[in-house]
Amino acid sequence: MTSDGEIIHFDNVGLRYGTDREVLSDLTFTLHAGRFYFLTGASGAGKTSLLRLLYLAQRPSRGAIRMFGTDAITLPRARLPVMRRRIGVVFQDFRLIEHLSAFDNVALPLRVAGHAEKDIAGPVRDILEWVGLTDRIDASPATLSGGEQQRVAIARAVIARPAMLVADEPTGNVDPDMAAKLIRLFEMLNRQGTTVVVATHDLDLLRKVPDSLIMRLDKGRLSDPTGALRYPPRKLT
Repeated sequence: MTSDGEIIHFDNVGLRYGTDREVLSDLTFTLHAGRFYFLTGASGAGKTSLLRLLYLAQRPSRGAIRMFGTDAITLPRARLPVMRRRIGVVFQDFRLIEHLSAFDNVALPLRVAGHAEKDIAGPVRDILEWVGLTDRIDASPATLSGGEQQRVAIARAVIARPAMLVADEPTGNVDPDMAAKLIRLFEMLNRQGTTVVVATHDLDLLRKVPDSLIMRLDKGRLSDPTGALRYPPRKLT
């Protein structure tokens, strides 16, 4: 992290898949530590592609990206796992491990990070209770509903208190009450210093986090060149 709290900086970033036209073009913006960002835009605007760049699943076709003070473009592949552990990700398709229980899916980031088993059970049970899954702690993903799988995926993403949380439509498979509860969970994590980036098409969510910043994608470009609008829209001072 740099001295001014910058954790991510994109400079003239573009992304294309194969020989197709660019799906993201000329992206220049900065994300700061401890801020809450919503990423919005119509279907096909490039939200998921931008998130893939943010959690290091994809390298850009051009431009520069600095992440936690490191050049992410030239980062050796062997160092990617360590960098990725600083980023919690909620995938739109959940990506739970089918042969593991809800408990073990959520515990996985702590085990990968080398936490002792005696230090894992308490935090995992607490976060599963928070997302309303105390009675499903031993269930396999195949026996969970879509909304329950979503909540397990969110619990897994936040259990290790990442420096940045990236979430792709995290409330898309839950009812409004649970959606509000999950957003409060993200806010709590944010108040503890985690930078949060939530991609959503649900504009009502924007009103639930008054101090959030809004990044709007339109056909692969940020509609505001600063990449950071408040809700209601007004430029940062």
